[in-house]
Amino acid sequence: MSMLSRLIPSKRKTVLATLEAPYGERDTKETIAELSRAVRNDPDAVEIYIALGNLYRAQGDIERAVQLRNNLIARPGLDEEFRVRAFLELGHDYRRGGFMDRALQSFERARKIAGDSEEILQSLAVLYAEVGNFLDASKLYGKLGHKIGQSHYMVRHGEELLSLGKESDAKKAFNKALRIYKGSVEAWIATFALAAQKCEQRKCHSILKDGLASITPSMRFLMLEHIYTSLEKYAESCGEDFAANLCKMVVEVLDTQEPDIIIQYYCARFHIYDGNIEEANAWLAKTMVLNPNFWAARLELLELAMNEQPLSPVFKNQLGFFVNQIGNVKRFVCSHCGIRRLETFYSCPKCRNWHTAAFRIHLQD
Repeated sequence: MSMLSRLIPSKRKTVLATLEAPYGERDTKETIAELSRAVRNDPDAVEIYIALGNLYRAQGDIERAVQLRNNLIARPGLDEEFRVRAFLELGHDYRRGGFMDRALQSFERARKIAGDSEEILQSLAVLYAEVGNFLDASKLYGKLGHKIGQSHYMVRHGEELLSLGKESDAKKAFNKALRIYKGSVEAWIATFALAAQKCEQRKCHSILKDGLASITPSMRFLMLEHIYTSLEKYAESCGEDFAANLCKMVVEVLDTQEPDIIIQYYCARFHIYDGNIEEANAWLAKTMVLNPNFWAARLELLELAMNEQPLSPVFKNQLGFFVNQIGNVKRFVCSHCGIRRLETFYSCPKCRNWHTAAFRIHLQD
């Protein structure tokens, strides 16, 4: 029999209704007050005690939440299941308050009692990632059998090594990330960036070709977006000719892919960067055939038309203003929760799902 079920029927019914009500339909302060009364009247109601601490944490009252957990942990004869639960919630309290060392200690104490449960490993993996211990985060995701997360943080570890000047070790980390998960778009991007920074055009060609063949089709735009937004940097480090040749190489590889609206859109963008306006218009026209409502392609067509048509200075200025405003639209969206972002992402910052980024084809997406 659970602790909650020991409450007298009328009180249990009230508390359950309070806990199960949708968050938007109840006042959190009233909920806290109700649970506090239940705890005072029945100190053995451990489940309610834990729920009360969670509500304090949600309100930002970390000190009171921590106090509740510690009181519960110190209780003699507490069932081990609840002790583990209390340590886990204490870890989340400390993490919410920014006390990462204490959070780690709490999660590890839960792990010492319960072993490598999925919830404990997940909590530790997220914490290690947040404090920048990417190698251990990768190992923990490996224990969870989560290859995307394991590969992602192996890439982050490699990038950290690269920033320390350990190029050889970084390259090994990137290769290991690809061995873990061949479709890791972030690993292919990191490998490409390393070759491009060393001005190795042939290697860039090989990496792009292999990467596009390995990455899930819906995620390929991430690699293309990275290359496109890095062209100026590559031009500075390797020269304008290298960047121009890189554009030609990318288009050459993309031209061998199956017809795809995003592929064709990026072909146009690389042609625009390289000054091939006629080719860019042709590729944009192909995107319009596949989907006339693709707003990003229409925006590129409008900008090209503005440069080709004689316009009065006032009209051109006004039209340019609206084009710039539309250009600031958040281009990327999470296909799981719908959050829109200006920048690309590998793990959704809202729902935390992996590899759910998508290019917004329609503005209503």
